Amino acid sequence: MILYPAIDILGGRAVRLTKGDFEERKVYEQDPLAAAAEWVRQGAKHLHVVDLDGAKEGRPRNLENLSRIAGELSVPVQYGGGLRSLDAVHDALQAGAQHAILGTAAFKDPDLLDEALERWPERIIVSVDVRGGLVATAGWTQSTTSTAEEAISALAQRGAQHLVYTDVDRDGMLEGPDVDRLTAVLENVGEGRLVYSGGIGALRDLEALASLEHPALLGVIVGKALYEKRFTVAEALAALDAARGRL
Repeated sequence: MILYPAIDILGGRAVRLTKGDFEERKVYEQDPLAAAAEWVRQGAKHLHVVDLDGAKEGRPRNLENLSRIAGELSVPVQYGGGLRSLDAVHDALQAGAQHAILGTAAFKDPDLLDEALERWPERIIVSVDVRGGLVATAGWTQSTTSTAEEAISALAQRGAQHLVYTDVDRDGMLEGPDVDRLTAVLENVGEGRLVYSGGIGALRDLEALASLEHPALLGVIVGKALYEKRFTVAEALAALDAARGRL
């Protein structure tokens, strides 16, 4: 499994939210590049960057920060937040993102998703963010009528092979993942791959995910636990490796 340390950018700073609430934020670094560089220094091989300003406004607002992170650190970056047009996706990829993450646009503009998948089939990730059992959009401020299972099954049928599933109700709570729910979600991925996000607070949470040994589970995004020093990147990587070694 791949570990993706998270850098969430709001107002030009690296922050973490609680349950996706923009009013419940904590600033961890004044410069997002500093946060990203620290995770790479600790051994991270991939990074997950979220433009929270862009998610709220509906257009990318932190491409300059993305460019700095991707340009100065020699690791792949997946980037999302406000990518709701083909031009926005193109700009994110040009700024250095290896993968562009579509969230709101994937559910509100099916034609955009289809064209993005056709144009960049290996570089598009679809984000399925779930709050209260239903898919949330617009920076987690609006809900749809689709469950995660329904949404992921439909996306798989349309050709989306790369997914991020976020349990918003657990995001920032450090209480661990709902493994049973994740297992149910994974059964709908088809031949695609999924990265999990939400609630990781201890090394045992990473071990629980790795022990699922599900072929569709590609990796895990970790944010607050790293910022709060619950464990280091090196310890997280070792826990994932150890769990795999025991299988």
